[in-house]
Parts: sequence; C-alpha cells; structure tokens
Amino acid sequence: MRVENTYTTLPVIVPDELENVAIHNDTTINFSVNYFPTASIDFDSLHQIIRGFGATNLFFFGRPDMINSEIETAFGTGDGQVGFTILRLGIDADSSRWNLYVSTAKKAQSMGAIIIASPWYAPSNMVETVNGVSRVRHDMYSEYAAHLNSFITYMKNNGVPIYGISVQNEPDITDNWTSWTSDEMLTFMKDYANAIEGAKVMDPESFHFNRTYSDPILNDSAACANTDIICGHIYGSGLAPYPLAEEKGKEVWMTEYLINSGNPPTNLSIDIGWTGAIQTAESINDCMNANMSAYVWWYIIRYYGPIADGTYANKGAVTKKGYVMSQFARFIRPGFYRVESSVAPPINKVDVTAYKDPSSSKVVIVAVNSGSTQAETVFRTQNGAAPTTFIPYITSETKNCEQGNEFSVTGGNFTYTLEPSSITTFVSK
Repeated sequence: MRVENTYTTLPVIVPDELENVAIHNDTTINFSVNYFPTASIDFDSLHQIIRGFGATNLFFFGRPDMINSEIETAFGTGDGQVGFTILRLGIDADSSRWNLYVSTAKKAQSMGAIIIASPWYAPSNMVETVNGVSRVRHDMYSEYAAHLNSFITYMKNNGVPIYGISVQNEPDITDNWTSWTSDEMLTFMKDYANAIEGAKVMDPESFHFNRTYSDPILNDSAACANTDIICGHIYGSGLAPYPLAEEKGKEVWMTEYLINSGNPPTNLSIDIGWTGAIQTAESINDCMNANMSAYVWWYIIRYYGPIADGTYANKGAVTKKGYVMSQFARFIRPGFYRVESSVAPPINKVDVTAYKDPSSSKVVIVAVNSGSTQAETVFRTQNGAAPTTFIPYITSETKNCEQGNEFSVTGGNFTYTLEPSSITTFVSK
C-alpha cells in the first residue's frame, strides 16, 4: 500500500510505502505518516494595502536627534540598512521647538518616507486638571484643532508635508500626559476634527487599541467622516482584526510598540538578543495577518530598538531587531498588498505572510520559524503570475538579513528548509 500526495493534500506528507500488509475481514488499518508544514498562498486574493514600516523620533523625553548616517541606515534599502518608509514625530506643545524636527524629517522624506505625527501634551493654556487628570479644556477644542493645523502648516512651509496627524498619543494613559475619555474623543472627532486640514486625521491611538474609544467614532457618521485612519498601539492587547473599521472603509495602523525587558533592563536577551528579535518578527507578522496597513516601532535609536544608541553596541549599528524589521521593510514596499496565506497544520511553529505589488506583479513571502529546529516547508502558490525565481534573505541568531542562493520555482511551488528560530524573506525576481 502506497500513501502519496494529491495537489490538494494539506499538509503535504512524506510519501510512504507499506509492504506485506495483511488484510482480513472487518479489519481497520492504522498507520502514520510524516508531514511538512505547508503554506498555501493565493496571489489573487488581496487583503490590506501596505503603507509601510517605521519608527519614532522625538525629543521631549530626552532622546537626541538622529545624525545623517543613522537616517540613511534607517531609511535606506541596501545591505545593512533597515528600509523604513514611515517616520513618526512628536508634536511638541511648545511651537518654538518645532524647528528641531525639520532636518531629520526632510532627509527621511527625501529617501521615500512619509511623515506622521502625534501629540503627547497639549499647550498649557488649553489644559486644565480635573480630579488629578490633565485634559484639554472643553471650551478650547477649536483652539486645539488650530494648534494641530499650525504644526501641519509649519512643517509644510519648511518642506515637510505631514501625511497623517494623530489627535492624541495614548489618550487612555491618564497619569502620564494629556488624557481624553472616549466621550471627549468622540465629541472632538464629531464636531471639531473637520477643521484639521492638510493631513490625514488618525485616531484614537489608544494604548492597546481600546475599541471603547474607536467603536463610537466609527459608529457616528460625522466622527467617522472626519477620521481617515484608525490607529492604536498593541501593549498588552488589541492585536486583532478590526472588522468594523474595515466595514467603514478605514485603514488600520499600528503606530507604536516596543519589546523590552523593562527599565532598567532585566533580560538582555529580550532587549538586544535573539529572544526579543524573534518576538518582533512574530509581532509584525501578526499585525499583518490582522489586516494592519502599517507597523511603527517606538524609538528608532535605542538599545532595544532597530538601531543601537551606544549603550550595548556601537551607536548607529543595526540591531537584531533592526535586521528582523528589515526583512519586511526592505522588500515589502508602500503600495504592496497582503495576499491570502495559511499554514497547515496551524499547530506548528511556522507562520507565513505573503505580499504582491499589483503594478509589477512582484511578490514577497515572509516565513517565520519560531521553533528550535529546522522546518522543511512546502510553499504552494496559486493564481496571479506564478513566480519562476526567488532570492531568499535570512535573519537568525547568527545571520543578519543574509542573502541566500537564488533558486528556480516550478509551477509556482517549492520546498525550502527554514533555519531554526529564523525569519526568511523570499523575493521574486
């Protein structure tokens, strides 16, 4: 008796032949076979558009500005560079400090990045303290909208158009900066946000994609019309598809996240080692699978971020997390779409996302093997222009976005052995 695959067998099994099997009346034959994790990819089944990957640069928490070489490393697409296409800025409450943001933003933009911005603090003349919590005065919402408009205008006049502007960074963290209740945010979005011009309005940017903030906005016709992008962070929770936002035609962006062991650090394997890096790979893949159009890290220059700040490695060096991020950012460019992909069986340690550029038919497949052993994996593609050649790039504990050997593909299908605890990006040629 021979056990073989058909084209639709999931997962793909290792063919086996059983000899001298005795068959008797009323006999049940039990046998087992080995299998390969099998990724199925449909290049004609489009999901969300990808706007890009990026990180944050701001000064009011005491971090220095980026220097030119660091900007080039962050936004360049060559070997040893990260490939970011989104730069997130802070909107300082003091407009006299806005000039500090221009130089870096202008250079990043010249390298193809879009600029988004978030306020932490409102100007002091617009703020009051109620029950120990700082908030924008309810009679100053028009002035606050004008404050955001002033930032957009200032940056544009200095050669830096702002792509998207947030109403408030993490309005639900009430003990750290200016806070907003969900009702206050709804009121502002419904009655005042239409005054913001020159950039896409992003909200509510809660600490963990708190839908008690965003659902009321989406369900109110005026507030929804004044919202261009639903954005939030994924600290603790919130990493999930958002059907209501999609139903309302809104892109969903993840605009801040970090993985570290605490401050001060308690586990350097998480902060600067491979443990935190592979967690970052899983985080990005999960956000993409949740139909998010953008993934934005916290500080660009930080020991636990994509580029080292000199604490544990040479300042300006790409970290392990940075190389992991480059596996997405360098190759999945703005305007790509995520396409349908799934892995069988779902209990294994392999996860796959796939992407397509409709204008060029270029495709990219990203495979994360979070297991401690190598995983021989079958990739089955269907529909669209079947790729004939792929170039793999691998980041692991010992490799840094290292280019592998180009290989040919027959009928859009191939088998590849993923290295233990690694991320591999396959780029069609």
